[in-house]
Amino acid sequence: MTNNAAIVEISQTANQFRSSIVLQYDNKYIDVKSILGLFTTLVGGGQYELHVHGQDAEEAKKAMAEVFAKHGLSVNTVEE
Repeated sequence: MTNNAAIVEISQTANQFRSSIVLQYDNKYIDVKSILGLFTTLVGGGQYELHVHGQDAEEAKKAMAEVFAKHGLSVNTVEE
């Protein structure tokens, strides 16, 4: 089970960027800026895909990859 600190930090990191940051898990798409969405999705042990669109997407991808890795979550950033 993912801890609350990880969820809060992931959401806070996402909110520093103007880009749209969406997490895909199974067939669900969750706005990473939404703490509630993360609580219902980040239950650990899954393979997550991150979709980032916007003017600061490159910086956002890097920051999100770091915060996910810091909390031991596996995330694959989708290049589109």
